[in-house]
Amino acid sequence: MSDRILVVDDEKDLVELVKYNLEKEGFEVAVAYDGEGAIATGEREIPSLIVLDIMLPNIDGLEVCRRLKRNPVTAHIPIIMLTAKGEEADRVVGLELGADDYVVKPFSVRELIARVKTVLRRTGASEKPKEVLKIGEVVIDTMKHKVKVKGKDVDLTLTEFKLLVALARRRGQVLRRNQLIDLSRGADVFVVDRTIDVHISSLRKKLGGYGELIETVRGVGYRMKE
Repeated sequence: MSDRILVVDDEKDLVELVKYNLEKEGFEVAVAYDGEGAIATGEREIPSLIVLDIMLPNIDGLEVCRRLKRNPVTAHIPIIMLTAKGEEADRVVGLELGADDYVVKPFSVRELIARVKTVLRRTGASEKPKEVLKIGEVVIDTMKHKVKVKGKDVDLTLTEFKLLVALARRRGQVLRRNQLIDLSRGADVFVVDRTIDVHISSLRKKLGGYGELIETVRGVGYRMKE
């Protein structure tokens, strides 16, 4: 599977140029154009690396970096910051917040791609770590797409599995239905708002007594108990 790169910049022409060239090198590419989109896409896609501009609408790149590095779901993702020429202070702050490298604008796309490959090699980000989530006696192996309850396999659909992983990764956090749709959607998965409740109901039944871990937050969505 190709490494997925998230490119974040409010200059759409630049984003398209970088996206085109990364795809030519065999990468998959997701894009965002502001800080809120960067955080939401980063949490949903879990990319191998993020190319992140500092000057963004809504939430600037430094704050995006700070939030992603504080979130255990996204903390491992390497970040290359894009900074304006001469803004040394921003580069220093970015590195202190956990950014792995920086590229100064204007830059050549070849240089950026070289930095992306170097950071991926250095951090080993392309070798995604095995992630096993445990909630009581529910064990979720995200790499093998397997779930066990009390040591016994539980047969989940792909959508049910993605919903369970989304809730388990964000234990204690309320996820709205539209968030669950985004987190469970894939190339071979079609989910709409009215079906989320059906999928959750089926998931609870398959988890048996542990189905009670998934709480309904009336009028909002669902939450996995901590």
